[in-house]
Amino acid sequence: MGHDMGHEMNSSHPLINGDRLWQRIMAMAEIGGLENGGCNRQALTDEDKQGRDLFCAWAKDAGCDTRIDEMGNIFARLPGTDADALPIIAGSHLDTQPTGGKFDGVYGVLAALEVCQTIHESNLQITSPIDVVVWTNEEGSRFSPAMIGSGVFGGEFSLDYAYQQQDKNGVTFGQALKEIGYAGAQSCAPFPIKAAFEVHIEQGPILESRELPIGVVHGVQGMRWFDLILTGDPVHAGPTPMEARTDPAKALSLILPEIYRIAEQNAPDSRATIGDISAHPGSRNTVPRQIKMAVDLRHPDEATLDDMEQNLRRVMADISAETGVNAELDEIWKSPAVEFDAACIAAIQKGAEKLNLNYLDMVSGAGHDSVYVSRVAPTAMIFIPCKDGISHNEREDAQKNHIEMGANILLHTILEI
Repeated sequence: MGHDMGHEMNSSHPLINGDRLWQRIMAMAEIGGLENGGCNRQALTDEDKQGRDLFCAWAKDAGCDTRIDEMGNIFARLPGTDADALPIIAGSHLDTQPTGGKFDGVYGVLAALEVCQTIHESNLQITSPIDVVVWTNEEGSRFSPAMIGSGVFGGEFSLDYAYQQQDKNGVTFGQALKEIGYAGAQSCAPFPIKAAFEVHIEQGPILESRELPIGVVHGVQGMRWFDLILTGDPVHAGPTPMEARTDPAKALSLILPEIYRIAEQNAPDSRATIGDISAHPGSRNTVPRQIKMAVDLRHPDEATLDDMEQNLRRVMADISAETGVNAELDEIWKSPAVEFDAACIAAIQKGAEKLNLNYLDMVSGAGHDSVYVSRVAPTAMIFIPCKDGISHNEREDAQKNHIEMGANILLHTILEI
């Protein structure tokens, strides 16, 4: 739901330096900058090293001490007044897609850094230290899987597994990390954390369409990836009568509308996507032996997602019986629905209210490092709008005033906690 409080930021409270934050985002965008305004700064490349080096230099200016763990995750700490207090962490990632935008990930890192610099320069007394964190390889475009730096930290992947992942040229993650000089000594394991925050562009159109500057993110959709495989009998397109065929393409034509019907039955929060379809042997004048398609199902409620999957399996069994085509569903990847921490969510809402900013309570449709961090620390996210909901694209864009609002809410959320 939306919360209406007007759009003018209440300036009787400390505020970040919006010009400095914007300039830093633009300076970072020049590293691996592309001609259409985007960035190619893939994980553990020379460009990633340059971006990390620049971040570490800025962190030093902001009064932070930097440490690096075995996964290359960077923690830049602004000390608090109580050396024994649990830290608050805030950040995101600096790596991009091959043709990524200027804001995805980078904004969350630099907003957190700007918050620390504002606290440092204003001599605001904070009890807890703040760690600005840069998670390694969030995008998963050079090394799969995505979110592997936060994933090892959160216990989803082992360090060995991460180190052995290879890029297309056979370079391992472990090798690449050493080559750029970011294989740190600190163990990549959770430490006690008071609260964790990530501010991010929405990567979707909801905030922009509702003309709201802030999303308070309560959780992340559950996601399931499948390969749906239909196997029939390859026969000649001419001599074989229609009724004598076991045709996987016919089964596909019956299954597709059912997949979209499953999404409709669980609207508005459900998502069903068919991202890839291939026919084998793939000959123009032969009924295919097999059709394989990628199915992506999402919903913020895990029980509803279970129902969606069961419905799909039921539909497949019925259509298989009707057509004689064999239908299998292979599970490729599963990410359970995540519910963020109630106290962290409330702190963001209070921060927005203090600054007199409208917000929308919402769920993230995409995965973020916060998914794995939430397993080991109380976590929540803040979204700002992005133009036309476009991301993972050079046209990705965000307004300077929204960038500023999101960072100010992060500041007041942290002060609240």
